[in-house]
Amino acid sequence: MWYLFKVMSFILTLGTAHGAFRYKRSVNPEANMNIRQIISYWGYPDEEYNVVTEDGYILGLYRIPYGKTKIGKNSAQRLVVYLQHGLLTSASSWISNLPNNSLGFILADAGYDVWMGNSRGTTWSRKHMYLKTNSKEFWAFSFDEMAKYDLPASIDFIVKQTGQEEIFYVGHSQGTTIAFITFSTIPKIAERIKVFFALAPVFSIKYLRSPLIKIAYKWKSVIKFFSGNKAFLPNTAFKRLIGSKLCPLKIFRKTCRDFLFTLYGYDPKNLNMSRMDVYMSQNPAGTSFQNILHWSQLFNSSYMKAFDWGSPALNLIHYNQTTAPLYNVTNMKVSTATWNGENDLMADPDDTGILLSEITNLIYHKTISYYNHIDFLFGLDVYQQVYQEIIDIIQRNI
Repeated sequence: MWYLFKVMSFILTLGTAHGAFRYKRSVNPEANMNIRQIISYWGYPDEEYNVVTEDGYILGLYRIPYGKTKIGKNSAQRLVVYLQHGLLTSASSWISNLPNNSLGFILADAGYDVWMGNSRGTTWSRKHMYLKTNSKEFWAFSFDEMAKYDLPASIDFIVKQTGQEEIFYVGHSQGTTIAFITFSTIPKIAERIKVFFALAPVFSIKYLRSPLIKIAYKWKSVIKFFSGNKAFLPNTAFKRLIGSKLCPLKIFRKTCRDFLFTLYGYDPKNLNMSRMDVYMSQNPAGTSFQNILHWSQLFNSSYMKAFDWGSPALNLIHYNQTTAPLYNVTNMKVSTATWNGENDLMADPDDTGILLSEITNLIYHKTISYYNHIDFLFGLDVYQQVYQEIIDIIQRNI
């Protein structure tokens, strides 16, 4: 993977020096923007907040308070919808397509108060009250802490800021994982959720087919060496260069597309190739090596458990028991609607089947035969297949 990026970088330098390559079209300006700039670029109001978790992490929280039509501009009338990204993505994933195909903008134009969270360690949440970002202590977290600290802090902040006692929650991928954990272990947060919308839900990964976790499982020692037990695939200037400068070139467009499909599943007809530079420059947005290690610990397992610290003694310190505790979805009582794809390499249909059998308050489920993992974010027909149904369910649960 990194070898490919290095080769592409060399070709870019050579081509720039000798005029070997010419763009077939202009680069989308959002490829080089931050989240607030993307929101503002499309003419929407944007707000940014810093949320401090109980353990000191500073999270970037973004808001689109209303749409271009200003439907329900009065905050007392607007329902809150919270969007939580997945593994190695960020809040930008909800606004990476054109406004008529990005859930963040669609919900705002439908009259909702849209909030978008960022998990610790991603591009927009790499600060701490007292830990340095380049320290091992900063990166000593996995989705356990995202569920225990990040999500509760973000939801509590939104409730306090808006005065809305109940909110709607939309999660994708790992954004569903941390929700299942939080809502099944912290009742006071679960009570805040009117409906939980789970896109490409991930809990057990016994049948996972994506090479990302498989590689982490087999080569964890090598990855740990190169990551320094700190950040994993952070969004660097070099990677943004690859996404914004190389992916728009015709000769690399297919390579960038195939890179995404290798990780998430194949669906060439449903991806907007004209937005590839935005997808590839904004993602991956990074996480911790410990988070990837946590996922690799669950590979081939039909259950979900907390991070195993490697010895009974260390587990005893962290959990007051010698083994990592299990998470039980059946303890979650939140009304839940789910969508999954049969061509999803991360959220395998067989794993989804196990999860669905454990959700006690499932109000809706839909399987889309040709969808992969990122179709729920970037699919050309995602509005018709998913987003319109989300809005319909919200309206029925007001």
